[in-house]
Amino acid sequence: MEKLMTAKELSQFLKLSESTIYKLASNGKIPGFKIGDSWRFELEEIQKLIRESKKIGKTQRDPVEEKKERRLAERGQ
Repeated sequence: MEKLMTAKELSQFLKLSESTIYKLASNGKIPGFKIGDSWRFELEEIQKLIRESKKIGKTQRDPVEEKKERRLAERGQ
């Protein structure tokens, strides 16, 4: 069975504030799910996200950031 973490445990693991964890989870930036009002996170999924983020940083630019930059360029900013 996968190790489940609370938002508090994940915030300590990632060295982020609990409020940041809630924001990232609510916006779909980190994988998680709710049981009632409580968020839970699978450690393996978080570790996978970290590994993928490292690959993106080394091999290519983040597509979301590229899209933002294109929009700004189109506006002449």
